[in-house]
Amino acid sequence: MKKAAFLFICALMAIAFGPMAMAEEAPQKVKDLAHGQLAALGKASAIVFAVKAENAKGKSMDQIKAMDAKWQATPGISSEMKALMESACSLFLKSIQDSQSYFSEIFVMDNQGANVAMTVKTSDYWQGDEAKFKKAFNEGNGAVFVDEVKFDDSAQAYLVQVSVPVWDGSQAIGAVTFGIDVDKIDNGINSER
Repeated sequence: MKKAAFLFICALMAIAFGPMAMAEEAPQKVKDLAHGQLAALGKASAIVFAVKAENAKGKSMDQIKAMDAKWQATPGISSEMKALMESACSLFLKSIQDSQSYFSEIFVMDNQGANVAMTVKTSDYWQGDEAKFKKAFNEGNGAVFVDEVKFDDSAQAYLVQVSVPVWDGSQAIGAVTFGIDVDKIDNGINSER
């Protein structure tokens, strides 16, 4: 009897939480874009220059975490955020974002995962503890990382984050993350849901 009750509860949980637990792999078009055009942007001079300049500041992890706490506690856009969004690198990112309707956001991180430039305000300043940074930076070895498709409540869209390393020669010095609206890159994806 106990086993039957346990199985019944497991079945109910699978029905109730199954769709949330099942992650969707990014469509092939996104993977191809990631390994082609987006990976190449990790060598763009505007991005490389900005990351090298930020890395040269030698910020401590305590400084980064203090900024992260302040960032997350700030409603709206602070002067520090605005400065990042108006930098030469951010203007370059904005031109990329404006070139395709499927880009929802683009942001650049330094060698510790702290924001360098962005097209929209990110939820936090420090990305260094997240897969998007860890896998793309890959301890200085660099790698393309395509995350799973997730529904974004604020955008009311299915998004996938693609992260690529920023390269200085053969050394990864940071990372770039591109938020991509999968419905806009491949209108047929909804029929697969």
